[in-house]
Amino acid sequence: MVKLNIKKVDAVIQARYGSSRLPGKILYKINNKSLLDILILRLKKSKYINRIIVASTEEKQSQKINNICIKHKVLFYKGSENNVLKRYYECAKKFKIKNILRITSDCPLIDPKIIDLVSENYFLNKSNYATNTYPPTYADGMDVEVFNFNTLKLAYTKSKSNYDKEHVTTYIRRIKNIKKTNIKDLNDNSKLRLTVDYYEDYLTIKKIIEYSKFDYYISYKKILNHIKKNKKLIEENKNFIRNDGMVINKGQKIWARAKNLIPGGTSLFSKNPDLYLPKRWPAYFTKTNKIFIWDIENTKYLDLCMMGIGTNVLGYSNKEVDKEVKKVIDKGNLSTFNCVEEVLLAEKLIEIHPWSNKVKFTRSGGEANAVAIRIARASTKKDNIAICGYHGWHDWYLSTNLSDNKNLNTHLMKNLEVSGVPNVLKNTCYAFEYNNIKSLEKLISKKDIGTIKMEVSRFDPPKNNFLKKVRGLANKYNIILIFDECSSGFRQTFGGLHKYYNVNPDIAVFGKTLGNGYAINAIIGKDKIMKSIENTFISSTFWTERVGPTAALKVIDIMEKNKTWKIIKKKGLFVKSNWKKLAIKNNLKIIIGGIDAIPIFYFNSKNNNLYKTFITQEMFKHKILATTVIYLSTEHKTKYLKIYFNLLNKIFKKISLCEKNKLNIKELLEVPASISGIREKV
Repeated sequence: MVKLNIKKVDAVIQARYGSSRLPGKILYKINNKSLLDILILRLKKSKYINRIIVASTEEKQSQKINNICIKHKVLFYKGSENNVLKRYYECAKKFKIKNILRITSDCPLIDPKIIDLVSENYFLNKSNYATNTYPPTYADGMDVEVFNFNTLKLAYTKSKSNYDKEHVTTYIRRIKNIKKTNIKDLNDNSKLRLTVDYYEDYLTIKKIIEYSKFDYYISYKKILNHIKKNKKLIEENKNFIRNDGMVINKGQKIWARAKNLIPGGTSLFSKNPDLYLPKRWPAYFTKTNKIFIWDIENTKYLDLCMMGIGTNVLGYSNKEVDKEVKKVIDKGNLSTFNCVEEVLLAEKLIEIHPWSNKVKFTRSGGEANAVAIRIARASTKKDNIAICGYHGWHDWYLSTNLSDNKNLNTHLMKNLEVSGVPNVLKNTCYAFEYNNIKSLEKLISKKDIGTIKMEVSRFDPPKNNFLKKVRGLANKYNIILIFDECSSGFRQTFGGLHKYYNVNPDIAVFGKTLGNGYAINAIIGKDKIMKSIENTFISSTFWTERVGPTAALKVIDIMEKNKTWKIIKKKGLFVKSNWKKLAIKNNLKIIIGGIDAIPIFYFNSKNNNLYKTFITQEMFKHKILATTVIYLSTEHKTKYLKIYFNLLNKIFKKISLCEKNKLNIKELLEVPASISGIREKV
């Protein structure tokens, strides 16, 4: 290596505490040294580095970063948190840096020899910009960039996009008429990940350091040799994509943080971004209106998908409902006294369902279903339950899988694990098939069934008087019949879907649409059965808050006034009709089902899930959230549905070519396939 002692670079380390994916990552320790400690120590081994400056932000936690700088006697600068380009420019200006070496703090194992190679290349070739990432051949985490102040100034003064401001050198790479040079690794190791964006990355770095017997100065060459000998060192993070932080949106970055903080990443499985579009789904929102959602980057999306997981039947942020709720918030939501709204709501629900006499309120569907089961068991004095459909997360329901983890396969998810469910509940809950009365009769004949709990309809409509036959069996054997209408209630019938089929249960459970986004669930039932509540204990503080009942009263009022169920059903029939037409047009085999208000389809193909992901991917490019199910609302105007179907036709054409083996769906997908969720077909 040629020594150029008079020509040096000043290393500027881009560092902040508030990482979007792994906050505080640079302070994570391996033995007694933080990742930032390790990085600074390694940089000091470079022959070309004159000064080391850590360019951080005004965050409170940045003082911890400053303390590390003081310990190592390196310079420290505070600048803009989000405009990193500005931070670099102002830092370089303040310290009068001529030649800038850009290093990000998430590369703790950067090799000083690679720094020297890039720096040497920069000076020898009189480059404006020199790197080893253009294109990348070195492992991710060995990234080095060197550029002069004038080039940085040009980028700072000319760049306009937030993307360029966040990523510093993206604009520089696009500048024409400047000299750019790149060095390559001996082999292409670009897929190897030695950077730290996720907790799994940290574990990988930790394993490597531990494997080297805490050699904090371990060379890049030795790291590669260690990995060659022991592939388990990179097991934790091998599936992450290089430079995904430059590609993924802020929502995905926060989602990465969430997975480290919240088991499963979210409190609701159905909101897992990986169910829809892994690596792309925005995950978090700032505001809503009608059928539109704005993500945290203020991008507007048309929701032709889940609509708050089926809650917003009147559309998002309904002004009339929100107005009533705001009144409550201004006056007070929860007090020592009860709210009169729950009495008014109870009266209204009984008026709509004259077969019922009593009402109990909760705030979520799962707990409402659990309450209904408790009431039924208290009334019958029998433990055993026959179930059909999806009924939530509680022990009583999941116990169905204790005897065989495949029992809920067609009701919830395949091979659902039930760790934590008491084994004493085994053989208390049994699944039967929808539209198969014999499967229910068999259960009743062999088990001492006290309660039948089922969805009125989910994928298929009742056939051959199925519901009436279920009602007949319940009457004959003195079994309590519970209809779970959390999804179906008030959607395409005013009240429950059971009214449409003219079959009354003993207990009915309502949720989702009842509050149009506000938490309210109701259990209604016959007097004799509901009085069993007095013989058990069912109570919760927040079941008595005021917002939910207030919202529900207004929602029911709007529904009744506008006959919303008729509007939504009509839209659903329109959707199903167009799906069928497009499938025929493109020679695709699809299975259409779901109640009219929640239409759904499946591809009759082994690639069903891949095709579903592809639809979401392509629709997402047009700022439309779509999959193979639509929770319709009154705000889903025909003009928006027509836009959707025009795009879907183009997507179906490509899927048709895949079915003919003229295209490969795996090659068309730009993201991993979505994970399987709750099964809709029962």
